[in-house]
Amino acid sequence: MKIGGLIKTSLVDYPGKVACSIFTIGCNFRCGFCHNPELVDPIRYIQEIPEELVFEFLEKRKDNLDGVAISGGEPTVQPDLAKFLRRVKKLGLLVKLDSNGSNPDVLEDLFGQNLVDFIAMDVKGPIEKYESIMGWPAGAKCKRSIDLILASGISHEFRTTVVKGMLEVEDFEEVGQLVQGAERFALQHFRAIPEMVNTEEYKDAKTFTEGEFEQARKIMARYVKKVVVH
Repeated sequence: MKIGGLIKTSLVDYPGKVACSIFTIGCNFRCGFCHNPELVDPIRYIQEIPEELVFEFLEKRKDNLDGVAISGGEPTVQPDLAKFLRRVKKLGLLVKLDSNGSNPDVLEDLFGQNLVDFIAMDVKGPIEKYESIMGWPAGAKCKRSIDLILASGISHEFRTTVVKGMLEVEDFEEVGQLVQGAERFALQHFRAIPEMVNTEEYKDAKTFTEGEFEQARKIMARYVKKVVVH
C-alpha cells in the first residue's frame, strides 16, 4: 500500500481511542480546497514510507494503541487495502477508515470481511453538487456508500466541510435527508491555507458565519443523532 504519512500517536483521529494515523497516497477526487495536495496531486506526491516499517512500528506499539486510523488521499483506491487491514486486525487493533465514498464496492467488501470498526465519510453536499465541488459526477456512488454505511451496523460519522458559495445553509436539508438516521455528523469550518490543491482559487474563500453554522446544525439535528461543529 502506498503510504505517505504516519502519526505515531493520535487522540483525535479515532473518536474515543488512542490511535496511530496512516495516510495513503493517491485520490480520485480533485477538491480544490483539499489540505493534503502531497497525497492527492500526482505532481506533488511525497516519498513513500515502506509498509514493512509501518508494521514494525505497529508490532512494537500494539499494546499501547487501541487502533489504526487510515486516511489519505483516498484509501479505497489502494488495490491492497483489504490485505493491509487484515494484517492490522491480526495485531489485535481496531480499524477506523476515512473515505470519500466513491468506491462502494470496496466498502461493501471490507464490511463483509469485518475489516472496519469505524468509518468516517465525507459528504461533499447535495448529490447534484458533487461534480461542481470535486470534479467528477460521483454522486450516485457516494449515495450508495452512504446507504451501505447506514445499513452496516458499523460505528460511523459523516462530515461536510463548508466553503461558502459552494454550499448554502439550505443545502443541509438535502444533506440531512441523505444521511438520515446517522450516529454522528460533523460540520467543518473551511480554512484557507497555502498548501491547498488549488490555492489561487480558494485563497480568499470563506466559510459560514457562526450564525449560519448554527442554522445548519439545527437542520442536521432533525436528521441525525448527534451534530458537532469543528
